[in-house]
Amino acid sequence: MLYEKLKMYEEADYYGFHMPGHKRNIEKFPIGLPYGIDITEIEGFDDLHHATGILKLAEKRASKLYQAEESHFLVNGSTVGILSAILGVTERGDKILVARNCHKSVSHAIYMNELEPVYLYPEYEKNLQINGEIKCEKIKSILEKENDIKAVVIVSPTYDGVVSDVENIANIVHKYNIPLIVDEAHGAHFGFNNIFPQNANEKGADIVIHSVHKTLPAMTQTALIHLNGNIVNRESVRNYLHMLQSSSPSYVLMASIDYCMDMLENHKNLLFDGYVEELIALRQALKELKHLKIIRTEHFDISKLIISVKDTNITSGELSKILLEKYHLQMEMTAGTYVLAMTTVGDTAEGFLRLKKALFEIDEKLKIEKREIEDLELPHLSLVCKNAEVLRSAQKDGLSYVKWENAEGKVSGEYAYVYPPGIPFLVPGERITKEVVQYLKKYEEKQFTIEGIAVEKHIGVWKNG
Repeated sequence: MLYEKLKMYEEADYYGFHMPGHKRNIEKFPIGLPYGIDITEIEGFDDLHHATGILKLAEKRASKLYQAEESHFLVNGSTVGILSAILGVTERGDKILVARNCHKSVSHAIYMNELEPVYLYPEYEKNLQINGEIKCEKIKSILEKENDIKAVVIVSPTYDGVVSDVENIANIVHKYNIPLIVDEAHGAHFGFNNIFPQNANEKGADIVIHSVHKTLPAMTQTALIHLNGNIVNRESVRNYLHMLQSSSPSYVLMASIDYCMDMLENHKNLLFDGYVEELIALRQALKELKHLKIIRTEHFDISKLIISVKDTNITSGELSKILLEKYHLQMEMTAGTYVLAMTTVGDTAEGFLRLKKALFEIDEKLKIEKREIEDLELPHLSLVCKNAEVLRSAQKDGLSYVKWENAEGKVSGEYAYVYPPGIPFLVPGERITKEVVQYLKKYEEKQFTIEGIAVEKHIGVWKNG
């Protein structure tokens, strides 16, 4: 295993006249960082960009574990996997079918290759107030009408844990001989316990991206990309990986991925059995809450706990603040009418108990308050021109800034999104509607920070729009 080899090297008497600059000197720099195993591409440790030895074996192990034909370590997160996947299967100016609830990195790939996006909108679960699945029928209908689409990109599971029917989507997409890219960043744990779905490799996806750091014991910024089938030009994807990943990949991060793969291969039951048992017990216990509700869709990753405040007398922001300030429990995300608690194999029985006690204590003090159901569905917008055209124009001539209430009818010159989850609800080149303005105001009223907009309560609009 890579980590063991690095530890052996750390404990040996080799002295490095090479990068990095700390020279693995933990006595001179006793800060607690893993300097001892932080090396560069030296003899015996392979090269991520041209792996033939220990890293090649490590990637092959990842492929076997995830039922993929080919896998690569990513040290620039899932973002570099998404960028490389989309750029690798398209040519400049191509048309691409994209789920509108994808991460902003998908929009960045569209910009980089000046692609023309056709958007797939997820079903909106109005009673739950979350975005639901991408329906197969929508994909089929669009592909029947648009005969020049070069690839399809979806996210499953979503940040909230909603899972789409990847297998049937893949079958539909493959009838048109185009690849299906699945951003499965939040599903790196899929397939390792029967309570979770199979991963997208097993369901026919051509390219799958996993963030192993999100739900598995790996360090932040670690991820995997998997390549399958013969539709994808794999060499093109690999070339973009070489260009977009660091030319000095961190051995600490790669060792972290390899350690995670070792845990999955040799200690899977130790990782999952106790965790799953405790998770099921927690979800069962939380059904007894009187006012707060643990919600989910039909097809769902139960590792995500969506705690809804919809019918209570507090807001999601207030719940998140109480959990943090009084109980020292940090939630993953605060959304319109809920907070999201992510659970993983790294959780403890004590952590679950603290969350359960906190939620029941808070719940006892709440009251039922029926409110009008808000519509926080992603706005359906029309694309006036490619985002690349607008952004190039903005770099040259700048943008005009108008107040939100005066922006209707103008063309957006910038992105707007709430982070997390980083899903753009406004993209450069789209016509701003009354719906968008209302969407902005609703999130402002809930005291969310809207990112991507440069001036408070103003939107940058295209001067040529």
